[in-house]
Amino acid sequence: MTWRIGVDIGGTFTDVALVDDTTGNIGVAKAPTTPSDFAQGVLTALSQAMERYSIKPKDVGLLSHATTVVTNAILEEKGSRAAVIMTRGFRDVLELRRSARPDLYDLFQDAPATLIPRRRRFEITERLSSDGSVITDLAQNEIDELIAVLKADRVEAVAVSLLFSFVNPSHERELGKKLSEALDVPIYLSSEVLPEIREFERTSTTAICAYVGPILASYLKRLEQATESLGLPRMYVMGSNGGVFEASEGVAMPAMAVESGPAAGVVAASLAARQAERPNLLTFDMGGTTAKASLIRDGVYETTPEYEVAGGASANRWMNGSGHPIRVPVIDLAEVSAGGGSIAWVDAAGGIRVGPKSAGAEPGPVCYGRGGTEPTVTDCNLILGNLDANSLLGGEMQINFAEAEAAINEKLAKPLGLTVEGAAAAVIDVVNHAMAEALKIVSVERGHDPRDFTLAAFGGAGPLHAAALAEELGMTEVICPPIPGAFSALGLVGSDLKRDYVRTVYLRSDLAEPQIIEAAYQEMEAEGAAMLDRAGMPPDRRQFERSLDARYARQSYELNVSASKEKFDAAALAEVSEAFHTRHKQTYGHDNRTEPVQIVSLRLSAIGKIPSLAIRQSPASSGDPIKGTRLMRGMNGPVLDRAKMPSGYTVEGPAAIESIESTISVPKGWQAGMDGDGFIRLLRLEEGQ
Repeated sequence: MTWRIGVDIGGTFTDVALVDDTTGNIGVAKAPTTPSDFAQGVLTALSQAMERYSIKPKDVGLLSHATTVVTNAILEEKGSRAAVIMTRGFRDVLELRRSARPDLYDLFQDAPATLIPRRRRFEITERLSSDGSVITDLAQNEIDELIAVLKADRVEAVAVSLLFSFVNPSHERELGKKLSEALDVPIYLSSEVLPEIREFERTSTTAICAYVGPILASYLKRLEQATESLGLPRMYVMGSNGGVFEASEGVAMPAMAVESGPAAGVVAASLAARQAERPNLLTFDMGGTTAKASLIRDGVYETTPEYEVAGGASANRWMNGSGHPIRVPVIDLAEVSAGGGSIAWVDAAGGIRVGPKSAGAEPGPVCYGRGGTEPTVTDCNLILGNLDANSLLGGEMQINFAEAEAAINEKLAKPLGLTVEGAAAAVIDVVNHAMAEALKIVSVERGHDPRDFTLAAFGGAGPLHAAALAEELGMTEVICPPIPGAFSALGLVGSDLKRDYVRTVYLRSDLAEPQIIEAAYQEMEAEGAAMLDRAGMPPDRRQFERSLDARYARQSYELNVSASKEKFDAAALAEVSEAFHTRHKQTYGHDNRTEPVQIVSLRLSAIGKIPSLAIRQSPASSGDPIKGTRLMRGMNGPVLDRAKMPSGYTVEGPAAIESIESTISVPKGWQAGMDGDGFIRLLRLEEGQ
């Protein structure tokens, strides 16, 4: 590979990160996101990047993409016209959900609307027992009538989720085969999407695949055709689990791409953690519409096997009962509606609120001059001097200070009886507190002290707020990596090819036969090897990682532990049992080593290793980076050009460090310095320094 290119669609901008494998140089390009046709913004940003760095298509060895198409379809409830077929008597599984609620004391809360309405949820007569034996045969005489109804309803995709199909998929496969022969639409079987226990989560995940599958397939097809016409290589898509996959894999399992963009930033941060010798990081990614937080411990990010999407615009969207469950591995992170484009407003009680509505890319913040009328976080940062009207995108983007000032005055300052600067400062304080809460979710609520971690800040607006968040959490160090405004895109070209597989086995450790577990692992490895074959991944770059979900008998939820041995035998069984007891004590504070362990599901990650990526951006050799001064929240301080900062250069706050895609705010009491790899480190000074 000569050049690696990663493209990430954000709420305001579409980012392109480029890495030259020969020299290690990093490049960046940004273009406004085009919500009416995301592919247009992607192609514009790609063209700009290749022209700026004189890249020929034949020199591109890797092209990866993070997309928000799946997430947006669910959030906006603009998915395909999908249907779902279930065992007779279980038509309302999606409606009944679980009893969990995100807020125990809100008597008026409603669960999110079911994505597939009841009129397109159908039943068929059949029944399997919990061990997979047939109780009632599949009703062949009902299939033709069902097909006729689906045709008449003009469905665009069908999900099939029958009881206990994860143990015995024969009924689903038979029904799916006849549906495929009669209907020219994608058919998603729960026994293929998620062969795992728990009917609601399995049905929800399969239904979401049908709901977003045609939209994702159409988008990827158009984008692949466009990139191929430019002579670029085949495109990979970022998955929620921190790995990339081929576009065809995404069409087969669309749920893998729900948290595509945020995952890429965490992957890049894990690379930076090892390189910067800061293995314990709290990551903070603030873009145009949202802010995301995650935790990296010992250089490794954590994943969770289940999460919920479309659960509202606050950190509690990750709580049980708040959204639509998707049971696929996803990087564990918290997200709040607090981005540069988040709209600030005054509520009925006279308090300042920020979000959840965002100005997005169209029209964008008021200062962009594209028709926006509602004041945003970006407008407030501009008024306070945290941003410069002439530096955004290297001065290529025109900024209207007067319009932003007028909007803040009219919508915030006057109703609150404050000055424009006072109202803007209040907005920044409110949004900082909201983002600090997201950081607490992945640290304090997981049993970690944020003071033991370094804060890694990226995203277009992340470095602007990072020091203030670190102060609120008692942290003393912040790292701002190279090209922070396109850092998630950089993670796309450092991610391995990865696909996860799962099988429910339901065995007790004292009664389990290891060869049964080994056979299930080998079956999943065969599937993973076939996926890697399709991707053209050579054998020496393949890796299979085994783990399993286990619990004590009568428990409702499992813990995941590694199954590290290459062959699952009696020794491996004893090893995972011991690992589970240890994990249970770490998590819940107690264990019972005399009780057998119940193994519920086996998991396998099939990985194709991508050549390692070093995140480096050579600092200037010498020179003076100061390009002027300006007033920042009432204090005058220097403004520096990041590209002209030599290694070892330091500056004390108040100061601002500007680059083409981001601005770093260095408050009073902090010092910022450039290292040899292009990372800027902010250190909190001791009192009196």
